[in-house]
Amino acid sequence: MKYVVTLCFVSINIFMFAQVECVETDFNNDGSIGSSDLLQFLSFYGSEWPIECDDLDFNNDGSIGSSDLLQFLSFYGNEWPIVNTSIGCGDIFFQDYTYATVVIGDQCWFSENCRYLPEVSPNSSSSIDMPVYYVYGYEGQNVEEAKSTTNYNLYGVLYNWLAVQDSDVCPNGWHVSSDADWNLLEITLGMDLEIVNSQGFRGTDQGEQMKSESGWSNEGNGTNASGLNILPGGLRYAYNGFYHAGDDGIFWTNSLALSSEYYAWARRFVYNNQGVERENPLITSGFSVRCVQD
Repeated sequence: MKYVVTLCFVSINIFMFAQVECVETDFNNDGSIGSSDLLQFLSFYGSEWPIECDDLDFNNDGSIGSSDLLQFLSFYGNEWPIVNTSIGCGDIFFQDYTYATVVIGDQCWFSENCRYLPEVSPNSSSSIDMPVYYVYGYEGQNVEEAKSTTNYNLYGVLYNWLAVQDSDVCPNGWHVSSDADWNLLEITLGMDLEIVNSQGFRGTDQGEQMKSESGWSNEGNGTNASGLNILPGGLRYAYNGFYHAGDDGIFWTNSLALSSEYYAWARRFVYNNQGVERENPLITSGFSVRCVQD
C-alpha cells in the first residue's frame, strides 16, 4: 500500500514547496505521517538536505534519494517515532578495519561483508561441529597471507555456520543477521508479507535493490538502491570446493532451520534473478556474513 502512495505522488512536481531552512519530520504537526508530509518530503528529493537538520538523510549520503524515500514511507499513516528522528549509525571501526554501514528502515546494517579471520583453512577442510573459516580461492593456512589476497579484501570471509556463532564476528552492540532481520529488511524494500517466509526465490526487485552496481557476471548488476551493496563473493560448497564468485552472493543467518541442528537459513543473490532466495543449506557450507545493530 505504501508503494501505491509513492506512485501517486511521484508524478507531481516534487519541488512545488519552497524549501525551508530547517523542518520537523511531521511537517504539518497533525500527529501522523500523511500525504501532506510526503509532498513536503518530496520537495527535497534529489537535493541536499539542509545541514541544520539532517535527520531525514537516512543513509547519510548527502542527498535525499530513493533509499531515504523508502525509509520515510515505512512510517506512512503512523506517528513518527521520536526516537528515530535522527537515524544513523556511521562507520564502525572494528578489528583494525572501518566498516561502512547503512540505515534501512529501522535497521542499521553493515554494507560490507564481515572480515573476521582468526584462522583459515583450505576448501578441503570441513566440520559439522567446529567453526571453519575460508577465503575464496585460498588453499593455505596462513592468516596474513590469506588477508593479502584480492578476494579477502573484496569479499571478506566465508564461514561455516558454527563460525558465525563466534561473538567476535560482529562488534559489541551488533549481531550476525537473523532470519527475522532479513525478513524485515525485505519487507522494508517492498516484499509482500505473504511470501516473505516462503522458500526459494521471492519478491520482485528486492535483490536488485540490494546487489552492488558492479562486479556481477553477465550484466547481472543491481541498482544498490538500498545501500546494502551485496557482492557476488561466491561460496564454499558443503562438502568441498569454491564456486560461483561473480555469480552468487550467499549469506548465513544465525537462525537454524527445519527444527534441525544441521541446516540453517541463508539468503542467496544471483546474477540472473532480481529476487532473493531464502534457503536452508547444510551448516558445513561456507558463506558470507553481515552484521546488524542490536
